[in-house]
Amino acid sequence: MSLDSPTAIAVDGATFKVGIVAARFNQRYVDGLLASVGEVLQAAGVPTAHIRTIRVPGSGELPSGAQMLLERGGFDVCIALGVIIKGGTLHDQLVAEAAQQGLMRISLDRRTPIIAGVVTANDDVQAEDRCLGEINRGAEFARGALEMAALKKQFSS
Repeated sequence: MSLDSPTAIAVDGATFKVGIVAARFNQRYVDGLLASVGEVLQAAGVPTAHIRTIRVPGSGELPSGAQMLLERGGFDVCIALGVIIKGGTLHDQLVAEAAQQGLMRISLDRRTPIIAGVVTANDDVQAEDRCLGEINRGAEFARGALEMAALKKQFSS
């Protein structure tokens, strides 16, 4: 994973409606991402009432969850959060690829940006660093969501 994050852009999120779909698998780590996302959205002025969070079993279910959430309509952006930790087989790669491809397809089909906030890690130490430690991927995902929501609003005016 790159440590070269883009410089944050100040975005006023007061009018944004944000959907979040978060996996329950590796929940401790996903909850860390979710907390960071919430802090950044709140700091940008997104009203709590404009944030809808749903939970799905794992990262493989993120695309279905995002699709169900976006079918309700009215969201400026969706953030999909999951954590996949490498095991002894290729299962982690299959789930990560399926989640990424599914989220991209739904984003394009629904014409709503989806931030694919799926952290892949080789072990618990990497997952901890990226979800609960100094490498704050949750904040990065939220800042990306704010920027994309602003872009969507700009092009829909």
